[in-house]
Formats: sequence, C-alpha cells, structure tokens
Amino acid sequence: MEQGSAAPDVFEAARLGPLTLRNRVIKAATFEGMTKGAVVTDQLIEFHRRHAAGGVGMTTVAYCAVAPEGRTERHQIWMRPEALPGLRRLTDAVHAEGAAISAQLGHAGPVANGRSNGVPSLAPSGGFNPQSMRMNRKATPADIERVTKAYGDAALLAIEAGFDAVEIHLGHNYLASAFLSPRLNKRRDEYGGSLEGRAKVALGIARAVRDAVGDRIAVLAKFNMDDGVPGGFWLDESLQVAQWLERDGGVDALELTVGSSLLNPMYLFRGDAPLREFAGAFPQPQRLGIALVGGRFLRSYPYQEAFLLDSARQFRAALRLPLVLLGGITERATMDRAMAEGFQFVAMARALLREPDLVNRIRKDPATRSLCIHCNKCMPTIFRGTHCVLA
Repeated sequence: MEQGSAAPDVFEAARLGPLTLRNRVIKAATFEGMTKGAVVTDQLIEFHRRHAAGGVGMTTVAYCAVAPEGRTERHQIWMRPEALPGLRRLTDAVHAEGAAISAQLGHAGPVANGRSNGVPSLAPSGGFNPQSMRMNRKATPADIERVTKAYGDAALLAIEAGFDAVEIHLGHNYLASAFLSPRLNKRRDEYGGSLEGRAKVALGIARAVRDAVGDRIAVLAKFNMDDGVPGGFWLDESLQVAQWLERDGGVDALELTVGSSLLNPMYLFRGDAPLREFAGAFPQPQRLGIALVGGRFLRSYPYQEAFLLDSARQFRAALRLPLVLLGGITERATMDRAMAEGFQFVAMARALLREPDLVNRIRKDPATRSLCIHCNKCMPTIFRGTHCVLA
C-alpha cells in the first residue's frame, strides 16, 4: 500500500488476477476427508456450500492431486476426467451462493502414503517414508517433467470443471517444497545444490500452470516462508524464491504459510497438540507408537492472533505481488490490520470449521468474536470428515 493511501475495506470487492471476488476473505484449504473413491461427494459439496453461504469471497478445495502417487492417501481427489462431473456439481453449488472457488493443486511427494496409493512416493532424494513405512523413490528428471506437465493439465481440467482459480501447493514439504529444502534435497544434479537448482521444480510448475491457463483463471501459490525444522528452507532463501516467482509472472498472489507436514506440522497450526486424539484415530500398533513418541512430531506452539504476521511483513516489504495473510485470523481488527499493512487478502481456516457463517457475522457486527479455542482437535477428524468437535 502506498504511503498516505487508505487501507482497503476487507469486505469490498477486490481483483485477484482476472477474477473479481466479492470480498477479501478466502477460506483456506483444509483437507476435508470427504472424497471417498477419490471423487467429489455430496458431503464435500455441502462443506464448501456452507462456507460460501457463510460469506467468504472464495473457498479453496483441498486437496486436488495432479497424479495418483501425489495423494497423501488413496481417497484424495486426483484430477482426471472421472472426477469432472462431481467437480462441476461442486463449483455450481458454490457459485449459487455468490462465492468463487479455487482448486488447490498439489503433489504430496514424500508426504504421500505409497502403501495406500499403491505406487511408491516420490521425493527429491529418496529416503524412508513414515506414512507408509516404506522407502520413497528418488524422483528422476523424467518424473519431474511428467509431474510438471501434470500441473498444467490439472489446471486445464479445473477450468473445465468451472473453478475460478487454482492454488499451486508449494509448501509443507510436499514435492515442490521438499525440493526447496536443503534438509530433504541432497541431489547433485540440476535440481539440487544451489538455491537456483532447488527452486527449479517450484518455478517450473508455476510456469507450466500459467502457460496452460493464461489469464482465464486466477493462479495463486501456497508458499512456505520457512519449514520450521533445523536445516530446512528458511526465510532468506524463501524471500529470494518469492522474488523469482514474482519476476516470472506465473502467479497472481502468494498465500504465505510455514511448516512441514512431514516433520513439524504444528508449526503451522499453533495452539494445543491433540496427541491423544490423533492416537485414537489409528489402530494398534500405530496408536501405541503415536502415544509413545508422537510428542516429538506433534510439538506444541503457543497460539496468538495473526501469528505469521511478523514473518509475512518481510515478504510484504520485498514484493509488489499481492499477498494473502494466513494464520490466526479470527476477528475484524486483525483483518483491518492486515489491510493496513498492505496485504490484499486474508485467509481463514479453523475458525470457519467452528462457525461457517463467521464472515457474515463479522461483516454485520465488527465486534463479533470467534468461538474457536485453538484446541486443534479438528485435525484428527480428517480421517472421517473434517469438522470442529465442539460445533
């Protein structure tokens, strides 16, 4: 935002690339656990319809894999012709409520469960996969070329299905993010070593999507500011890659995130670590293992409103590209603060699981307070349909 100019109203219409949203609030992607058979279900449609009716400018469908081995488990949607009828029903339902809808396109890479998917998981350097208790397969240059093309193909299918935007997943140590990580990427070819090498996959994916869709739909990227693990991708390198993404013109906005679904997921979520609930979602012997050593994986970080703002400010200072502020946004004052500091959009997730109509109520009464207590007990519900256990 230029000095002296007024901050935009979060509830006024806003441009996102070629798209106009009715307001600046985005429902962030939260894996819904509602896609049995890797296709859209009535349950998934109702989930997003409720958020659209609740007032968001755009809701984000998570998670739309670009290839079968890119799913975290076999029931996740992957973008193929068989998924089209359900996806069209989904986009129609959201549009009927006046909101836009985005498809989060991703490849889980080393976070994928190869045992569930029936095909080995891909990773920059191979290694053991704790999800499947099997070894990841080191991605070959041919794999990288295939997956990069698959992103473009998936974006085209999203257009055919009626989506208004796609969000490229470049975070959480999924495949592109794993390539960015010095800890996970030990390659010595053109896709490893220097930051330029490690960034080739992420930059190539963004270019492939832009080349495929042009300006027909908006293109966002969910992008890690840091992984939250020793030896991982950190702010200094992340800022540089963000500047390269801006330079290349492949994305219309960045949604800034942190953390590693592989190594440190609570770094993104903050608040209580629901260890007992996660253990209860698994059969033995996994349940016992999670109870005994899960605390090393599900670490607890204190929650505070706008907990990613300090890091995100560094990106706002370095970029002209529109940015989406994520992380602990539950009230009008935080939204206004984000607008005043130059962020173009805000994204909400857990608070909307508790109250899908929260955005409408905040718009009508700025003093409205979220009922979310950041217990994170919604996280283990992904295995049976994501929901707030207190709602």
